[in-house]
Amino acid sequence: MESKKNKFGMVYIVGAGPGDLELITVKGFNILKKADVVLYDFLSSLGFLKFVPQRCEKICVGKSDGFHILEQKKINQLLFEKAKEHEVVVRLKSGDPFVFSRGIEEARFLKNKGVNYEIIPGVTTAFAGPVSFGIPLTVKDKIQSVAVITGRKKYKNADIYAPKPHNGTIVYLMAVSNIANIVKALINAGWEKSTPCAFIENATKKNERLIKGTIAVIEKSALKNKVVSPSVLVVGEVLKYRV
Repeated sequence: MESKKNKFGMVYIVGAGPGDLELITVKGFNILKKADVVLYDFLSSLGFLKFVPQRCEKICVGKSDGFHILEQKKINQLLFEKAKEHEVVVRLKSGDPFVFSRGIEEARFLKNKGVNYEIIPGVTTAFAGPVSFGIPLTVKDKIQSVAVITGRKKYKNADIYAPKPHNGTIVYLMAVSNIANIVKALINAGWEKSTPCAFIENATKKNERLIKGTIAVIEKSALKNKVVSPSVLVVGEVLKYRV
């Protein structure tokens, strides 16, 4: 989606995808090749920066799960300032910029300031992670829905959402640090402790890992295998259909 304003340069809010450099979209790749400045998070791979021109200014704004160098309002303001200085400003974000990301806040800020912007979708890790290990998210006539849920809350002990048991798949993002509360939420919602689940760590990268288990044991499995972020947690019978 592209805005209709005609002032300033153009700001592109680009989804970098799940980690594999080849999984950024062609459009996102082409925008990076002409960037005057790129503002990037702690991406799953900094290799994306090799796509930008040598003259391109590179600014790490340092956002990752639970940590950031700049507050969001300062990132918004920096985008505004750079749009006054340059023709092509890229805001590069992991996964998809509108899936458990604050891309919507950045777009609204730019819109209110009258700055040109375009949103370039990316492949979300919620989908790419399972698929990279041959795990479908839906199966015709059997698994008919997917719920993508945040595994992290602002406050450590805040309640985590878990839907009631159904013939669907749950994917939790940012789940590692809060796995105990996620397991508790699933059990309280009525999920059987024998329900299959799995962590996918560093999805689509060379060092990706799959740690399988059930709701009953996944917390211990994660600790034993020293699972770290970025990881996604897949929950449901869909794991039985892995190819």
